[in-house]
Amino acid sequence: MPTYAETQEYLFSLRNRGAKLGVERMERFNYALGRPDKHYPIIHVAGTNGKGSVCAMLEAMYRRAGYKTGLFTSPHLVRLGERVQVNRQPLTDAQIVHYTEKLRATAERLAEFDPEAHPTFFEFMTAMAFLHFAEEKVDVVILETGLGGRLDSTNVIIPRVSVITSVSFDHMDQLGDTLTKIAGEKAGILKPNGNLVLGRLPEEAEVEIRRKADSLRCGVTTVTDVFEDDIERYPETNLVGEHQRINAAVALLAMCHAGQDLAVSDEVARAALMDVDWAGRWQKITLRDGRTLILDATHNPEGCEALDKNLARLIDETGRKPVIICGTLGEARARALMAVVTQRAKDIWLVQPDQPRACTQSELRALAVGKFTGGLEDASVSALFPEPGVCRAGNEGDVIVATGSIYLLGEILTRLEEQTSEAGLQDKL
Repeated sequence: MPTYAETQEYLFSLRNRGAKLGVERMERFNYALGRPDKHYPIIHVAGTNGKGSVCAMLEAMYRRAGYKTGLFTSPHLVRLGERVQVNRQPLTDAQIVHYTEKLRATAERLAEFDPEAHPTFFEFMTAMAFLHFAEEKVDVVILETGLGGRLDSTNVIIPRVSVITSVSFDHMDQLGDTLTKIAGEKAGILKPNGNLVLGRLPEEAEVEIRRKADSLRCGVTTVTDVFEDDIERYPETNLVGEHQRINAAVALLAMCHAGQDLAVSDEVARAALMDVDWAGRWQKITLRDGRTLILDATHNPEGCEALDKNLARLIDETGRKPVIICGTLGEARARALMAVVTQRAKDIWLVQPDQPRACTQSELRALAVGKFTGGLEDASVSALFPEPGVCRAGNEGDVIVATGSIYLLGEILTRLEEQTSEAGLQDKL
């Protein structure tokens, strides 16, 4: 059996081939493996924002109710095994080696007949999840799409219920330059005669999704159908922000449409919503000096609206502006992020995440010039977080918020927890 380091090298070689949208390779791969996804009911979750939180909420509800859960999400923060979890236990290094050997043999057989049939890195990880969940005999799987929906490798399954949490502008080069086009890509996860749960969507996005749902004879339920427009009517959750209450409503409705064999009592479901573990979403960490560090992934303009509300609430609670560490990928994301950060920060530390598409510090700085009068400094993650539990940004009494790319948060957690980073095994999208 190969070592984990050798397995990493193989997976890294798949990652370097890049991402290829489309389900044909994954369909062939999945059939060659014997359709492991047929062994358990699946809830399929897509959306521009909120899909990870909704997945975590659904998993928490089912696990609290006594079901054995499978959870597939991406990307990982620190370790690759985070993507595939059973009862919130990530794959171990040994399990990744085990499944990689199984999958590699099948992948290479397929590639013998057609080199283009070899699975991509993300398809490989999707298949690894399918196999693991089947071997573990889980009761329910919560499956998050990677990008879009129609051409995503997860879209080879027949779900109990499909979920679209939100639709906004992101990944426009792959998904389209209008909300209608993006919504159409996400609606690609719908299957004939299925059930669909929607979050709060822009009108043009909802119109397009309903059009596709009608053509496939899918039943549609939106959070506003049940909870209307008053946020106080929405379920409470320990995850911070009004947007998380909307996500909680989405998760609750998805559970209600998943079938009687997956029923969870209202009491158990609501208790679980108050005990959700989802790293990087307004996650509070106490540093060694007693200060609070908040990690919040904010990767597109819609997410920045939620960030702005959370920062405003934080300032009201503490009576002072936080020190903000930020870094992101792409000009559009950077523009939206810096518009919020320059309004809410006492001081700003600019960091370039270790990703090919990351904005440089000079690009971020250019978006702050003329809008921000506080301290504006360049830094690296290693300089700001020199050892576990330590952050060199800010002074005594400051709250520190690290925000922007989820990859940046992964780098920070790696330093804080003194773990070995697997940032090289992120998807090339």
